[in-house]
Amino acid sequence: MKRLPIVATVLVALAVTAMVALGFWQLQRRGQKLAELRVLAANPSKPPIAFPIPAIGDDLLFRRAGAFCLKPVSFALDGAGKAGFRVIARCATGAEGPGFSVQLGTTHDPEFKPRWTGGKVNGMITHAPSGVPLIAMLFGKSPPKELMLVTDAPAPGLSANETPSIESIPNNHLAYAVQWFLFAGIAVIIYLLALRRRARKG
Repeated sequence: MKRLPIVATVLVALAVTAMVALGFWQLQRRGQKLAELRVLAANPSKPPIAFPIPAIGDDLLFRRAGAFCLKPVSFALDGAGKAGFRVIARCATGAEGPGFSVQLGTTHDPEFKPRWTGGKVNGMITHAPSGVPLIAMLFGKSPPKELMLVTDAPAPGLSANETPSIESIPNNHLAYAVQWFLFAGIAVIIYLLALRRRARKG
């Protein structure tokens, strides 16, 4: 009977150990995410606050807020699925103000030119579009996302925004954990089959 290939066995053991560790890490992240979602679920019923705010994070998601756009300095269109495109304005709040983004409404016209000139806006806080790669978000390495305001009333020429919902926040950690455990199991099975074949040849 042939001896176990030491190098191959060590490599497989290390790979399986890493995959199992990643699975348990995803389970831990799932528990943290569930706790965060319970906090956010209470935000829509809280009193409105002034926007923008100096903090950047998720604690104020789905909180109602009001802001005053001194003037829009730029506009951008971002994909909105069946709604077409969401029109997002970057607003100035004064010479020393931090500025903020506001989603004015949606349109199916990719060439839409907003004529909105600013003013008071009321709505709900959500995440602004982000260009962070998916792999960074998967491993929790992405920086905090910028917050923006989604208006209750659309700007002229636009359709109403869909109200931001907690359902839009993904919680796929359980699925990721199951995948890592499956990968570990498959790796073990493949290696055992390879050893069996090797033994038969011997």
